[in-house]
Amino acid sequence: MFTGIIQTTGVVSSLEIKGPETRMRIAPIRPFQALSRGESIAVNGVCLTVEDFTREWFHVYASSQTMKVTNLGFLKQGQKVNLERALSMGDRLGGHLVSGHVDCLAAVISAEDDGESRIYHLSFPEEYSGQIIDKGSVALDGISLTVISCGPDNLKVNIIPATRKETTVSQWKMGAKVNMETDMIGKYVQKTLRSGAGQVKDRKPGSGITGDFLREHGFFPGGN
Repeated sequence: MFTGIIQTTGVVSSLEIKGPETRMRIAPIRPFQALSRGESIAVNGVCLTVEDFTREWFHVYASSQTMKVTNLGFLKQGQKVNLERALSMGDRLGGHLVSGHVDCLAAVISAEDDGESRIYHLSFPEEYSGQIIDKGSVALDGISLTVISCGPDNLKVNIIPATRKETTVSQWKMGAKVNMETDMIGKYVQKTLRSGAGQVKDRKPGSGITGDFLREHGFFPGGN
């Protein structure tokens, strides 16, 4: 589990491509302390497992499925990536709950300055629109961001100077593919609402809401 607060960036120092799979060596700009084999690190928002490491770099492996659904397949040697180690119990949750499981790729449509900030407009597959809301949370390349506005297949986020400086947002160009993970809580809410809608749809026409219906769905526990 992660928070979307990028701890540092890293440079992809080598790529070992074997068919659809890739093993990469990443050198953090600010080296991590006390790494361990098997721990999780989010690379551009993708949860990967540390296979080996030194003080200067660590190795991670990306499966064919990961390479297929994320932007890791576009990485080149020497390119920078966002890095975040997994959340520890008791840590501050400065962003929002991020699993490191990318839902889809979003594409940068445009960017415009707004004072010292910069507003990015991105498109995404419409099937995820139910998980994106105004003022909700979204993770883009692993960065926890607030949605300032959204449509059925697009959203806008505001990037402040500190975020541009400490992450790879400065690399976002027109048409750039960005890893997008929607809000975890929103996914559960959407599934619950769909399930509830299905139950109502299956009820006989004209049955309405009755005492039996309410008791069946958890209301009036132990009551009459």
